[in-house]
Amino acid sequence: MTAEKTTMAFGWRVYGLGVMALGIVCLALGDFDPGQTVPNNFPARTALVYVAGVFMLVAGAATAWRRTVSWGAAALTAYYTLIVVILMNGAVVLANYAEYGSYSDTAEQLAIAAAGLIVYAANANIDAARAARLTRIGQIAFGVCAVLFGGAHFFYMNLTVPLVPKWLPPSQVFWAYATGVAHIAAGVAILTGVKARLAAILLAIMYASFTPLVHLPMLLANPTSRWIWTENVLNVALVGCAWVVADSLARPLSTPR
Repeated sequence: MTAEKTTMAFGWRVYGLGVMALGIVCLALGDFDPGQTVPNNFPARTALVYVAGVFMLVAGAATAWRRTVSWGAAALTAYYTLIVVILMNGAVVLANYAEYGSYSDTAEQLAIAAAGLIVYAANANIDAARAARLTRIGQIAFGVCAVLFGGAHFFYMNLTVPLVPKWLPPSQVFWAYATGVAHIAAGVAILTGVKARLAAILLAIMYASFTPLVHLPMLLANPTSRWIWTENVLNVALVGCAWVVADSLARPLSTPR
């Protein structure tokens, strides 16, 4: 990686809109999304739900706006890293360390933090060398997340197969395995730097295809499900995350913006 800043194309806007959508669903449903694990008996839990929802909505909007993108990205990175990944999901992982799902679920939140760090590095008023280091940290974190996502397909094949449309040839099982392999291959590519940008682009396309093929049909079939609503908007956020990573792997600018 060169000590030069990379340019963000459009992924940062999709990322910001995805986090905004998570905040809106949080406010509409009056509950945290499943990735933000807060016990039901936690003091002032309902108030915290709305605080978190407003925060995600405002920080996501700030990230999607050019003038405030670095502030919004910094806020989201701090929130998802310290509050969501470490405090919320850290306790879940410790309590369920033998369950693969605790790691893959945490990876969804870590991916949002990683993309936020990359967006911050590309837009903040910091020197190019520091921006390059922060960007690479974000890329590595996202690469690990992609590998964990792929592993979840194999650990929970019984849950993955039914999500694949029955009409999609050659079979549901084939696509369950194929998408798992694709996740792992993309993660390894991003971690090693071998065809990393192509891998991130293909990952973003794959996530985008999940909306019309998987998540939207589920929502139409069961529009009252909180989990399905959250999965839809989380997928949009992950599209943005992968897009941000792909943008960060493009040719760097010769001078900081």
